[in-house]
Amino acid sequence: MSTTTELKSKWDELKAQVCERWAEITESDFAEVQGKTDRLIRLIEEKTGTTRRVIEEFLDNTVKGGESVVHSATDKVRDYANKATNIARGTYEEFNTQVEAGFEEARAALRSSPGMSVVVAFGAGVVAGALLSVLLRADRGTRN
Repeated sequence: MSTTTELKSKWDELKAQVCERWAEITESDFAEVQGKTDRLIRLIEEKTGTTRRVIEEFLDNTVKGGESVVHSATDKVRDYANKATNIARGTYEEFNTQVEAGFEEARAALRSSPGMSVVVAFGAGVVAGALLSVLLRADRGTRN
């Protein structure tokens, strides 16, 4: 049998389940038992003729059932978090592999023709400088 503390912590859920199972039990009956488990069991026995053992099993299943739902939800959240972590890890590893491949290609290009690499870098610098100069002159012209 569940402890009184367990039953009290789930009293509202328990009331709904008891009223659903035994329609003879009313809200006023619950007010009368005042949260006392033994009084509730006696009341159900008297009003319905159900044996104490059956009532106790029902109360146990109701209380334990709520716990298993919470545990099940917790397990599902944990599974989803693990899957998301694995996907993120896989995406990171794929990205990292591609970046490393790009660096290796750049190194290979520099090693195979260092002179051409210097010319390309110099040309890119000249183009960037020219664009910056044009942008700065355009900016000065709009201020005046």
